[in-house]
Amino acid sequence: MAIDQIRDAILSGDRSEETYANLPLPDTYRATTVHKDEVEMFKGLQSRDKDPRKSLHIDDVPIPELAPDEALVAVMASAINFNTVWTSIFEPVSTFGFLERYGRLNKYSKRHDLPYHIVGSDLSGVVLRTGGHVSKWKPGQEVVAHCLSVELEDADGHDDTMMDPQQRIWGFETNFGGLAELAIVKANQLMPKPEHLTWEESASPGLVNSTAYRQLISKNGASLKLGDRVLIWGASGGLGSYATQMALAAGATPVCVVSSPEKAQICRDMGAELIIDRNAEGYKFWNDDNTEQNPKEWQRLGKKIRELTGGHDVDVVFEHPGRETFGASVYVTRKGGKIVTCASTSGYMHEYDNRYLWMNLKSIISSHFANYRESWEANELINRGLVHPTLSKTYKLEEVGQATLDVHHNKHQGKVGVLALAPEPGLGVTDTEKRAKFEKQINRFQAV
Repeated sequence: MAIDQIRDAILSGDRSEETYANLPLPDTYRATTVHKDEVEMFKGLQSRDKDPRKSLHIDDVPIPELAPDEALVAVMASAINFNTVWTSIFEPVSTFGFLERYGRLNKYSKRHDLPYHIVGSDLSGVVLRTGGHVSKWKPGQEVVAHCLSVELEDADGHDDTMMDPQQRIWGFETNFGGLAELAIVKANQLMPKPEHLTWEESASPGLVNSTAYRQLISKNGASLKLGDRVLIWGASGGLGSYATQMALAAGATPVCVVSSPEKAQICRDMGAELIIDRNAEGYKFWNDDNTEQNPKEWQRLGKKIRELTGGHDVDVVFEHPGRETFGASVYVTRKGGKIVTCASTSGYMHEYDNRYLWMNLKSIISSHFANYRESWEANELINRGLVHPTLSKTYKLEEVGQATLDVHHNKHQGKVGVLALAPEPGLGVTDTEKRAKFEKQINRFQAV
């Protein structure tokens, strides 16, 4: 079979352009999909009761025509993000609306409007084919991909591509995502695979690492500086674990909020010293019916932060839980400080007391993924060993429903990986000497 020939070529270590350009392509490939005719399957259920194992399918799908600015990549590994959870439970909306709107744009975008959606916003693998307008990337190159898909026909995108009106998240707002044996990406999504990492390790940082970089480090986010104190919610999780590492690498002081002693230990292992176990503290920011917040609990959190920092409030809050924590985040930020927000995994309808924002000159900064430059710089942090993958568990492609359920129910630490063409974990390292320098840090989250 052609897909087996592709796998065998990659496992052989041969990376010559001629080999991969001449490999036959299969008629179909296996991919993780949701189906358009099933978008109502969880109607009436609470979010937590919606089971991705029922909605995510492994289907054989055809390879679409390659656009001039795209690359076809053999996917060795991918990873689970919250956007795959959202897609799988059809919340807050079905992603087929995204695909329908994109499909009206041009000839090549029309390919995306299908009765199935191939999901996944991370990958590591090898380039198989490139479109006619691609010159930087060649078949045989080992790559990872960030998830910004952008058209760049509008002027708005040429200062910051995240401002382009045709900016989308690949594998969420577009089709042909990374939880599959093959994937189609725009050439300007590609970045070099770090040579000291396995396929599954190198696939896992993409979305969350780039998101954390823009949110915390970039001039488009918090512009974190040496000495800043930063409150990081979910500091051992998929997004927070990268923010924690970046804060430490930047000479800032993270105040890590976690929900168990085990997660607290993970933060200590990363080098953090100031840790708040929110479950042990028993914070209850909302009343039982989730209709009204309790400012006394904000005050209690602020007091705890000052106990840890020697009397100081935080300069920056790294916000991603959203509704559950946002009122507290605004309150505990120092006068003139910044609350940088993305994702809202606990709910999108944020509420806070504007007196604490307005009268104390605080700023709320929105942040969404990252542009190509930011993603490239974030990948370089991984490549240089300044930031490390936070992969805790790896599943096979056939187990993608369970992997997504784990993330949905927050049973994971760091990132959850998924093998695609890679037959087993641990493959893909080409610089063993470099890896040996960072082995302990790379394995920090394994089996946690």
